[in-house]
Amino acid sequence: MNLLGFDFSNITLMQALTTIADIAIVAFLMYKVISFLKGTQAVSLIKGLVVLFAANAISEYLKLEALHWLLRQATTMAIVGIPIVFQPEFRRVLEQLGRGRLFGNPMKSLDPEEKKKVLSEVARAVEAMSKEYIGALIVLEGETGLEDIAASGVKLDSTVSAELLINVFTPNTPLHDGAVILRGNRILAAACILPLSDRHVTGRKLGTRHRAALGLSERTDAVAVVVSEETGAISLANDGEIVRGLRPEELRDRLESLFDHNTKDTVIRNLRSNGR
Repeated sequence: MNLLGFDFSNITLMQALTTIADIAIVAFLMYKVISFLKGTQAVSLIKGLVVLFAANAISEYLKLEALHWLLRQATTMAIVGIPIVFQPEFRRVLEQLGRGRLFGNPMKSLDPEEKKKVLSEVARAVEAMSKEYIGALIVLEGETGLEDIAASGVKLDSTVSAELLINVFTPNTPLHDGAVILRGNRILAAACILPLSDRHVTGRKLGTRHRAALGLSERTDAVAVVVSEETGAISLANDGEIVRGLRPEELRDRLESLFDHNTKDTVIRNLRSNGR
């Protein structure tokens, strides 16, 4: 009952439960903060701070006075600059807290019926645009946050519907050029700019939309659906692989499987096989 000089024998059951709840809440909040920052530029900044603090501790341990003094000054400046560097993230947290949506509503957190409805609306919009040869790029956010990508476009925060998606991508409309980002059952933003893939797909020439879909899938766990403006062909990119020439019903089945934990690995293997 004695650990690190602390006597646990006097702890009551209520105190133990309170302590466990306290630790669980802190762990949950830390997890949510990490999930919120994951996939944004803040991750690289946090890694830099970790390296800076580690170098500071090592220089102190090794008695490298000059280096330690320099690192200590840099650490102080970094701490002072954190509110400035992370200002966009802090603002986003406060905005979402004020709306009561701090923890978001990712696709996998939706109940099965609502998830099926969202994916059905996406498939319905893609089918209609494919018939009319309307180019489109729709991104369904996974665990990796896409706030940085969404910030490059126009925020919408609208309910997902086939009609709205079709209107967004209709040629010569203000938002048709770029990608639409979906988070759960909401359209987060439109006209977003995605990173392009530099990878060459053997025997296939990829257009800008397909390269953008593939590029995002290489960097995040998002799922990207593409409609070719030239051929009307439907493609799906995930986990750094892309499969083309899907029928609308095939797309719907693959989307439902990708957002189902039980079958996701199988679908990814099929994507890789078909992508090659």
